[in-house]
Amino acid sequence: MPHFIIECSENIIKIKSPKEIIQKVYDTAESTDLFDKGDIKVRINPYTHYTIGGTSDDFIHIFGNIMEGRTGEQKNILSREIISELKIMFPEVPIISINIRDFEKAGYCNKFMV
Repeated sequence: MPHFIIECSENIIKIKSPKEIIQKVYDTAESTDLFDKGDIKVRINPYTHYTIGGTSDDFIHIFGNIMEGRTGEQKNILSREIISELKIMFPEVPIISINIRDFEKAGYCNKFMV
């Protein structure tokens, strides 16, 4: 059920393919054993038009949306593992970040629940 939405400067997908980036985030999230196998969803949105503090520096930011119930420590491990792997993959990129948000079970619904 977790969703990882990668937002990045368009140049990022010229350095590595979208498939490589998506797979790295997927594999890293899966390696934490916080999610059921096959439940992880990852997508990427490269941006042509943006500003980072008035510059056009490259960036990667991931919005991680996970079902509530994980501890702060588990979320911290997840964040650090993903950023560590991307830092190795993109040593020249100055901005690589992530934030993890909880879905509330009370407000979540998908087609299989109806």
